[in-house]
Amino acid sequence: MASLKVPANVPLPEEDAEQLHKAFKGWGTNEGMIISILAHRNATQRSFIRAVYAANYNKDLLNELDRELSGDFERAVMLWTFEPAERDAYLAKESTKMFTKNNWVLVEVACTRSALEFFSAKQAYQARYKTSLEEDVAYHTSGDIRKLLVPLVSTFRYDGDEVNMVLARSEAKILHQKIEEKAYVDDDLIRILTTRSKAQISATLNHYKNNFGTSMAKYLKEDSEYIQLLKAVIKCLTYPEKYFEKVLRQAINKLGTDEWGLTRVVTTRAEFDMERIKEEYLRRNSVPLDRAIAKDTHGDYEDILLALLGHDHA
Repeated sequence: MASLKVPANVPLPEEDAEQLHKAFKGWGTNEGMIISILAHRNATQRSFIRAVYAANYNKDLLNELDRELSGDFERAVMLWTFEPAERDAYLAKESTKMFTKNNWVLVEVACTRSALEFFSAKQAYQARYKTSLEEDVAYHTSGDIRKLLVPLVSTFRYDGDEVNMVLARSEAKILHQKIEEKAYVDDDLIRILTTRSKAQISATLNHYKNNFGTSMAKYLKEDSEYIQLLKAVIKCLTYPEKYFEKVLRQAINKLGTDEWGLTRVVTTRAEFDMERIKEEYLRRNSVPLDRAIAKDTHGDYEDILLALLGHDHA
């Protein structure tokens, strides 16, 4: 269920493009106008607005936003205005660069999107960067991290609900044996987590918990980056709302906000599973997410985030 509230009487893309063009003119940018339009349009509508803007004004809307805005507000508006596949490609590219390296984002994009969404992101990545995501991930990682991430970003998982229970039982035993042996980088363990469908992995992990008394993730106690990534893979595949809640909690509760984490989760999940993430956040923190964000941010940046959560801020 999407959080985004799109009014029934949405103006035509031509009108939106014209209003945005006006928002950029004059001495100061009209940030409120930008929020009132873009934060209340879905992905298809935003795509139409960009196309009309390019046709009518011979300018790229993203370039205009980049030129007119700044800081965290700019990043939130830019990420939101991207098409979803384009946005995931951008996030994945940032994750492989030296100064913005973030392997967790690669796990996020590979494991919380549907097979087709992730495939589209990889196509967008090739079109935009003239290289493949697999190639870049292999180049920018090494050792155990590479052994996990390369198959993870190379996969095209089956997306259906069908589950093979015999396979789930046998693979639960394999996983348990590998965990008992602390063989965390074992080929079979990585193969199961990187190739099986989400439904199949959930069934396997349920068998694991029922047969061995505790969840697989609970056995993964080491604090290495590899183990933490492995736990993130499991959570993203089975309970993405719990994963994203944790990213938000850590982003907001830090000494100094992690705006990148906050912006990324809100802009990528607002049209997908934000309602579940908000429920999980409230359950875990006893504070509504919009209130936590309002307390931790300010100005136009706060306004765009709250608008995307479905809570326009007066």
